[in-house]
Amino acid sequence: MAGRTTRRLATLISHVREVVRRGLPPDPTAYLVGERLAPHLGADDLLTPGQRTSDPRNYRQHLLHAEGDGSFSVVALVWLPGQYTPVHDHVAWCTTGVHAGAEHERRYRLVPSGGGSAARLVATGDFVNTLGTVCGFAPPGDIHRVWNAGTDVAVSLHVYGADLSRLGTSVRRTYEPVPAD
Repeated sequence: MAGRTTRRLATLISHVREVVRRGLPPDPTAYLVGERLAPHLGADDLLTPGQRTSDPRNYRQHLLHAEGDGSFSVVALVWLPGQYTPVHDHVAWCTTGVHAGAEHERRYRLVPSGGGSAARLVATGDFVNTLGTVCGFAPPGDIHRVWNAGTDVAVSLHVYGADLSRLGTSVRRTYEPVPAD
């Protein structure tokens, strides 16, 4: 895991733990985790300098916490300008919040092609998530691509309903992008 836990991050983890222990379905869990995440976004004392470090080759994932029972993980993603994810979906519910900069997101849905051919992706919306923006989602229907289209570093916190210390990633599968992408 990425360095020490700040006092503010420990408080956030405690609040997420309280929500997850309720055992609610994924959508309300993601929503309630978002309510707990929002007040911490942008705070200077949430992450250590090491937890904000980037990688010039790809966006960087810092695993900040994995709950001992595997019920959730907290990750910081650090994006340099121009870095992006593949089009992907997830293994579990997720709540994200932008801590610095802005993330661009394109959401998709799978549409049956008919006639026995494979389903195809259709873009359903583009979003710019700025400092303090929180969103949550749960499979199915959580297909998207995220990138940093700005000129500054972007940092986001992600809370996943899975043990990323064991899985290594929240991505369930990747998709070929829509040709217009």
